[in-house]
Amino acid sequence: MRKGDNPVRDKLLEKSTAFHRIIIPLHIPSETDEYYKDAFSIFTYCLFSVRKTAISDVKISVVCNGCAESVHQKVLQLSNENYIDELIIEKEKIGKINSILRALRNAEEDLITITDADVLFCNGWEDAVIELFKQFPKAGAICPVPVFRKHFHLTSNIWLRHLFSNKLRFLPVKNPEAMTRFANSIGWSWLDIKYKDVIGTLQSKNGTIAVLGCSHFVSTYKREVFEKLPKENSKYLLGGDSEFLYTDKPVLQIGAYRLSTYENYAFHMGNVLEDWMTDIFQSIQVVEVKNKFPKLNKIKYNPLLNYSFIENTFKYLLTFKPIKRKLLKMKGLNKEQIVNFTEKT
Repeated sequence: MRKGDNPVRDKLLEKSTAFHRIIIPLHIPSETDEYYKDAFSIFTYCLFSVRKTAISDVKISVVCNGCAESVHQKVLQLSNENYIDELIIEKEKIGKINSILRALRNAEEDLITITDADVLFCNGWEDAVIELFKQFPKAGAICPVPVFRKHFHLTSNIWLRHLFSNKLRFLPVKNPEAMTRFANSIGWSWLDIKYKDVIGTLQSKNGTIAVLGCSHFVSTYKREVFEKLPKENSKYLLGGDSEFLYTDKPVLQIGAYRLSTYENYAFHMGNVLEDWMTDIFQSIQVVEVKNKFPKLNKIKYNPLLNYSFIENTFKYLLTFKPIKRKLLKMKGLNKEQIVNFTEKT
């Protein structure tokens, strides 16, 4: 039987004051398998580095996707200790994108960062990302890690808008060592100088520099981007066209820019814990959380334009090497660099 009235009946929800949501999908099916033996330690580096470096009152969502029961118990403990704000446990494997969607569809914060569980965040990353959103009002997605050869990947709207402007040009890589570290993390034993020599950049009115393109392993999005999410879930556990459909295409559909920071503010660790990761983690300083952040401008776009068609047309034009060479020369590359960029991108 029921006795009395529920004390919360007809009461309005209190709106969250958080400015920024971090979503971390976690898949560790075994702690004894060689591939995953360091995975939980690496995940804790990711989680604690966010907590130590965030300048805003971030809310962290962790979505366990087909993890081992031992992992569930450890993550529950972290949640009980208030390191995690939202914990979702899916005992079956539902895939990376569907894990993200569990938290993403209900997120209301102005900014949403989607990150792999093996990313080590450094001091200044959130400041730098917010600053780029302020200086580039058309930015829809920003990665705190500049990665080589992303300048033509889903960036047609940037190229066409700034084709004859000196604000779009190639500049020297700011942190070649960090770029090499990223290459190592994805299995490359070294990175040739031609990949870390120069990088495509865009300059704002006040001189702030952003890098063209945006990686999937960690990116921050304006919330409005995800108004264009597909209604159905992804059919892939990992890969396929899932990341394009759910994290790339929504940005394109509103004509927004995909950018990265010029300096490196995070590291992709991979699945093996190394001494340099511990050194960087231990060097991170805990920062003071700020209470107020300016309202970011809405992205202005023409709903009548088919941005996907524009992107595909631009990609087709780049299949003609004379056109690609001309663009690269216009933006400051020398003959040797043009050859490298034409043959390898």
